[in-house]
Amino acid sequence: MGKFVLAGKADCPYYAKAELLADLLQGSLPNFRIHKISIHPDEWEGWLETTCNTNGWKHKQSPLIWRELISRGGRGRLLGGFSDFLEYCQEYYGTMSDMLTDMMLKIAAENLETKTKLIEEDRRCASLIQPIHIWISSALNPTCQSLIPYLLSLEVFSRASAISLHLLDLEGDEEVLQGLRMEAEDLSLPLLHQVTIHTDLEQAFQEANVIILLDDRWPEDSDREKEEEEVEEKEVEEKEKKRLLRRISARYRDYGRLIDERAHKEVAAIVAGDSFINLKCCLLLENAHSIDSCRFVAVATQLEYEARAHIAKKLRVRTSDVTDVIVWGNISGSFCVDLQRAKVFNYNGAIKGPAFFSQPVLETLHDRKWLETDLEGLVGCQRLAVASQTHRAASMSAANGILTVLKMWNSTSSPDEVLSLGVLCPGQYNLPDGIVFSIPVIFK
Repeated sequence: MGKFVLAGKADCPYYAKAELLADLLQGSLPNFRIHKISIHPDEWEGWLETTCNTNGWKHKQSPLIWRELISRGGRGRLLGGFSDFLEYCQEYYGTMSDMLTDMMLKIAAENLETKTKLIEEDRRCASLIQPIHIWISSALNPTCQSLIPYLLSLEVFSRASAISLHLLDLEGDEEVLQGLRMEAEDLSLPLLHQVTIHTDLEQAFQEANVIILLDDRWPEDSDREKEEEEVEEKEVEEKEKKRLLRRISARYRDYGRLIDERAHKEVAAIVAGDSFINLKCCLLLENAHSIDSCRFVAVATQLEYEARAHIAKKLRVRTSDVTDVIVWGNISGSFCVDLQRAKVFNYNGAIKGPAFFSQPVLETLHDRKWLETDLEGLVGCQRLAVASQTHRAASMSAANGILTVLKMWNSTSSPDEVLSLGVLCPGQYNLPDGIVFSIPVIFK
C-alpha cells in the first residue's frame, strides 16, 4: 500500500486541484491514502529547499508530490508537480481532473485563509504559555546533570506552568550537548517546555529568569609563553594564576554585560563552583548596572552543609539535625565557620527532649581544639576528599546547595531559615563597600 503526500503553497491553485483529485481517489479506492501539507507562501521556499535537500530531490514549484512506499519502509519516491501527478493518476487509475479555473482559485483562497487562521491560533496558544527561562553555563559540568531533574519539578518552582531550559557551554562539544538535551527531553517531565543548546554567546541569557553559572573550566591563552626550565615553581604558579584571573575576568565581564542587556530585571543569578566564586559574582555586579544587586548571589550553601556534616559526625547525629551554621568570608578562599547560632536536634546527651527540642552546638560539642583548628580545614578539603574517593567532582552536594538557594528564593522553604550566601555588602557588618562577602541571609 502506498501513501501519497501532497505539499504546496496554501494559495497555489494547482495544489488545490491536486488536492481535489487526491480526495476523489481516496474516496473511491480502498488502498489509496493521502497526506496533505499546506505551507504558508512566506515559508514555502525555505521548506521546499530543506525537504529537497533532505531527500536528494530537485523541484522548484508548488505543489510537490511524492509517494511513500509504506510496505517497503516508508522511503519516498518523487512524482513531481501537478502535471506529473495528473499523468500518474491517468495512467494507473484512469482518472482526470475537470476542475474549472474559477473553482481552483476559490479553493486556493480558502486554503490560504484557513492556513493563516491556523498560524494565528498557534501563535495565540504559544503566547498563553509563559515559561520560566533557566540558563545554565558550563552545562557539561556534572553538577548540571544532577540539577536538571530537580529544576524541572514543582518542588523548586511551585508556581511554574512551564520551564524552558537553555544549556550553554562555550568549550563544550555540540554533539555531547545534543546528547544532554535528548536525555533531558527523555525525562518526560510535565514542566519541560523546551531544551536548547548553545556553544557561543550570540543568544546567551535571552529572556533569562534564572541563571546558574557553573564555569570552572577555562581555555588556554593563545598567547601563552613557554616557561623556561630555570624559572622557580612559585613564579610559574603565580603566572598561571594571573592568566586564570584574566580569563575569568574577561568571561564574567561578558556575562554581566549580556545579563544586563538580555535578562529580565528580576532575574535570579546564582554563581557556583570551586574557584573565585566571590570574584565572579563581583564582576557580574560591576557589569550589570541596570539590575538590582540583590539579584546576584554566590553559593556558600555547599560549604555550610559540609560543615554541618562534619559537626554531625562529631556529635553522632544526622546531618539534618544540625542547623543554623553560618559561613563568613571568601567562599572559595579564606572563610570562617560560625557556630554561635548553630543548634543540634536529637542529641543523645545528658539533656534530652522531643523531636522539636534543640541545644546549642557550642554547649554540646566540647572539643574546642577540634572546633578552632580542625573544623575549617576539614570543610575546606572535603570536596578534594570526595573527588579522591569517587574520582569525580562532588556534583551532588553542589547541586543540592544550588537547589536550596532556589527553593528559598521561590518561597518553597521556611521563610525564617537562615542561609550563607555571598552577596554585595554595602557597608554592612563593618565591611568595605562594593565587595562580595558570604554572610547570613534570609529571603523575604
